[in-house]
Order: sequence, then structure tokens, then C-alpha cells
Amino acid sequence: MDRINELVELLNKYNYEYYALDNPSVSDAEYDRLMQELIVLEEKYPEFKREDSPTQRVGGMVISEFNKVTHNVPMLSLGNVFNAEEVEEFDNRIRKVIDNPEYVCELKIDGLAVTVEYKNGLLYQAATRGDGTVGEDITHNVKTISSIPLKLTSPEDIVIRGEIFMSKKSFETLNAKREYEGLSLFQNPRNAAAGSVRQLDSKITASRNLDNFMYHYPLTPFKTHYESLEHIKKLGFKVNPNTKLCKNIEEVKKFIEYWTNERPNLPYEIDGIVIKLNDIEGQRELGFTAKVPKWATAYKFPPKEVLTKVKDIIFTVGRTGNITPNAVLEPVKVAGSTISRATLHNEDYVIKKDIRVGDYVYIRKAGDVIPEVVSVERSRRDNTTEFKMIDKCPICGTLLLKKEGIVDIFCPNDNCPARNIEGLIHFVERDAMNIDGLGERIIEDFYNMGYIKTFKDIYYLKDKKEELMELEGFGNKSVNKLLESIENSKSNSLERVIYALGITGIGAKTAKILCKKYKTMDELMNASFEDLVSIYDIGEILANNIISFFKDENNIKEINELRSLGINMKYLGKEIIKNDLITDKVFVITGSFGEIKRDQIKDKIESMGGRTSESVSKKTDVVIVGENPGSKYDKAIEYNINIWKEKEMKENLNL
Repeated sequence: MDRINELVELLNKYNYEYYALDNPSVSDAEYDRLMQELIVLEEKYPEFKREDSPTQRVGGMVISEFNKVTHNVPMLSLGNVFNAEEVEEFDNRIRKVIDNPEYVCELKIDGLAVTVEYKNGLLYQAATRGDGTVGEDITHNVKTISSIPLKLTSPEDIVIRGEIFMSKKSFETLNAKREYEGLSLFQNPRNAAAGSVRQLDSKITASRNLDNFMYHYPLTPFKTHYESLEHIKKLGFKVNPNTKLCKNIEEVKKFIEYWTNERPNLPYEIDGIVIKLNDIEGQRELGFTAKVPKWATAYKFPPKEVLTKVKDIIFTVGRTGNITPNAVLEPVKVAGSTISRATLHNEDYVIKKDIRVGDYVYIRKAGDVIPEVVSVERSRRDNTTEFKMIDKCPICGTLLLKKEGIVDIFCPNDNCPARNIEGLIHFVERDAMNIDGLGERIIEDFYNMGYIKTFKDIYYLKDKKEELMELEGFGNKSVNKLLESIENSKSNSLERVIYALGITGIGAKTAKILCKKYKTMDELMNASFEDLVSIYDIGEILANNIISFFKDENNIKEINELRSLGINMKYLGKEIIKNDLITDKVFVITGSFGEIKRDQIKDKIESMGGRTSESVSKKTDVVIVGENPGSKYDKAIEYNINIWKEKEMKENLNL
């Protein structure tokens, strides 16, 4: 129908003028009138409704679950810098490879990263970052966001990335509405935006008034990042108008200084400044580490400090018995979250800062995440109680001990309930036995109710199924899901079991290193000190911790009980095929290798007993060099390290 087509074209044109050009040519009232006319016509003639119709903005699509989406180009996070010196260090690293670099500075929007794909100019798919490789399909919700075009101004096939966010005004309106309805409030605009995007019903998303800025064209054909931004703006995307091209690092620092002061005046939240090398060829030459691009970084604003009162200092007991003092605070909002407690780390920390009950203290979120006490406002000190470290465990009453050279005071009682609860929480966590349904609160409840006291008790919960189903919050479905997860954990590979046991100093990565040498639990239990310290990354302290752990009869008894319950005690990873060129050697990979991915090369090296590292040092044995290798190649030459080009790499690794 001609009128439907005419209205769609008109309304999409007005959207482009409003969001991309910030130059509307019609009033809101006129836009609303035309939109209402289109809605009526589409309801009457649904067969004429177009894929790019702006009526899709109102939502209405409901999905049963979010499908997974694999990103063609990984969505990596950014490295961080926190002061002017680190900004200069970033520039110095760039200058080692690129002469006279220009930078593009962008406001770091505090929202949710999104990637959008268009085919022939029409929105095809939108996805979250996820783990960087696999995200979730949120196309039905992204269609409701007016600043993301349904149809581009040119029929291109293109993938673009940006940030979905909620303005301060929309956030306040949403929370006011939720408060009126008796619903829980969102802590900050970022959480509100993330929650809104992950709705199964797109009508809910549409009602939240989300916004967007686009900032990255991954496979750009242009020579500079700034040109790429100008192009995507012409296609109809909204690009932040405060983006600036800086000729040198001094201009970058001035940009940071300006927005550090102006940040509160923005209509949306930002938590830093993104600094990107403008030259695209230079970006490709610099490349990436395993997690972040080397050609970009994020300057993070100093954490906001807020004054509040210390109501009490309480003590918690960790898995290994360490005693941690914690400040109980008058609840106060910090960076969007309500904080009522902050860790004080240890006795020395409290004494050094002279923190007392009754003090007014400045708190902040370290890295915008963990609450910490920064300093005491001594001018307001009145009627305070001086801190005194306890000498007995607050849970079991055992006399506390302090090891020589160690800051922390600890409870030596292996049967301390607090230690046991923390140990159980560690045992079930994702990198350990990965048992879904046993969160911290449930572990604590089950411990106090007598259902779980030791690791083995977790595997006897199946005998208490009927009792569990009587508990509040537990139904047939949730109990079955929990018991299934417990049963599945029996087939975990050995490295997870080793990590779950909680040997002091042995993290998930170290557990895997151990398993590559010792394929069974028995082999590890019988390992000598000399054998252990011969393993790369296992020093004398860790070796002693392992030896001590397996000398404890209680630990051996626990392992044997787990074994009798059917928990796997073998390493399920691939057997190492020893190769004199690879085994026990350290490799650094730099550059690109066409269709062969770096992960494939790393896996092959590790399957032959080699190690990979992200940086070149005098301990590096081989640097594998592909196209556009960057500074690692230069270091390999400088240190006279063996270099494998792509052909040699394929031959030696059988790729």
C-alpha cells in the first residue's frame, strides 16, 4: 500500500534527522500523528507491514529464551589506565611502533555493549558481548530502541558496535514508577539498562526509553577510526557528538581533564575516557593481547568518595582461617550502589589508618567495584572507640595465631564452622566442582540445618530429596536440577577437584599445570618436593603447601571418601605428546596467520608440553611470527631468540 510505504520512509527519515543529525525537521506532535496513522493502517493491512517499519519500536514480541550468537570478530574489553603517567606510558608503547600517533577520544558510556549486524541495509541481528566470543541474541529488544536504525541510509552489509544506555532522566522516571508500584528500585542506570535489554518481552524494553551510541566498525575499509565514525553516522547511527580527534597525547590529557570536571553535567553516566589510535593500519600492526587491544585503552575516572559513619567493626573468618575486620557503615550510596559494609583487610590496615567505631570515614569503590575505606575525617572525631584486634575466633572461640612474616591472624581450628562454610562455598564454585543451585546463602543454611558439614555430604543430598522439597523456595524442579548438577560434578576432570579441595595457593590455573604432569590424584599425592619445584610456575612455597596438604590424614580421608562416591580422580585433558622442539619450551605468538587462529596454535603447543606467554623476555625460547607482528618481533631479534615464520610453525606443530 502506497501510504504505508510513504509513512515508513517519512518516519525513518525523521528518526535519522533526530538521532543521527540532531536536527529534527518536524515537531514531536507531527511525528506522533504520522506514527499513529501508520499503526492504524498496519493493523488494517498487516500484509503490507515492512521489516523496517518504525512501529516495531513499540515492542510486543515475546521470546521463550535468548539464543546464543557467536561473534565473527571477538568483542574484547579494554585495558585501563588511572592517571596521567599511565596515559603517557600508553602513548610511549604506541610510539615504539607508530610515528606521531593521532588519537580519537570518546566518552566511556556506562551501559551495555552491543553488536548489530545489517544485511542489505536492514537490521538482521543484535547481540550482547557475553564472554567476548559468544553473546545472546537481543534483536527483538534492540528494535525498540529508536536511536538504532532499522534501515540504513545505504543498502550495506555491515557489523557495528556500540553501547546501549539509560539516561539519568529516564532512570529517575523508571525508579519513581517502580517505587509507586511497590517494586524494588534499580541501583544505577547501567543495571537498569542491562536488565531492560535482557527482557523476554520486548514491550518491557520499549517502555524503558533506552538510548545508544555507536563507536566501532570492526572490519572498516577506511584508513582512520575517525573516518569510520563519520561514515557510520551517515548510515544513520548515533555517534557521540563529544568525540574528539586529538593530534597528540597532550590534547588527550586536556580532553580527560575537561570531562573529569564536566562529567556531572552530562545527561547520562560515564565512567571514563576511551583513547583509540586513529590509524587503522597502525591498529592492525599493534594487534591484541589475549584479552585487550594494544591500540586502545580506557582512562578510568577516580572513584567517587563519600562520607559515612562507622557503626561497628566486625570480624569474619575465611576458608583458610584468616580473620578479616569489616566496617559496618551507615548505609550510603556510592557510584550507584548502596554500601553498608566495607572490608578493612587486616589488623595492620586498621591501625595504619587509625579507623575507630564512631568515626566518619570516606569510602569509595576500588576499581568502581569493591567498597573500601579511604581515610578518616578526624575533624569530626568525637566519642569513638579505639580499635582492638580480637584474640579469639569470633565463631568457634579458638585462640587466634599469627605466623611469622604473615600479616593475617588466623583461626587454627580445622573444624571451625565459618572455615567449613567458606570451604564448602569454594568447593561448589564455577571453577571448582561447578555445582549450580548451591549459592553462599544456601550452603550456609544447609550447614546450619545439618544437611552439609563436609564435601561428601553434598553427594548424600540425594537421600534427603523429600526433606529438601519441603523447604521454602525449593520445589520438585529446583531440587531435581540441583541433584542433577551434583551428579554431573562427579565426572569433572582432576584439575577441578584439586582446585576445589582448597590447597593454599593453588588456583584453577595452577591446578591444571599440576595435572599436565600428574595424571591421577595418587600421582600428585605421592609427588616429591623436588619433582614439584621442577615444574614451571611451582615454587618452593606452593610445593610445601601441596606436601603439607597431603600429609594431613584428614585430607587423605576426605579424598578417599570422595573417590568412593564416584568422583573422578583422573585428568581428562589430552595426553601430552612429547616433542623436543616444543616440550618445556616457552613460546610467544605475534601477528596473524590467515585461517589458523591463535587459540589453535596455543592448544597445539600445550598438547606437546609447551607453554605460551603474552610477552617476550629472555626466558622466551621461540617467537612465532605471522603477518604484522609488531614490537614482539623486534624484541625477539634484540634478545637473539629463535624465530619461527608461518611455514616453519606449520611444519613443527603439524598444523
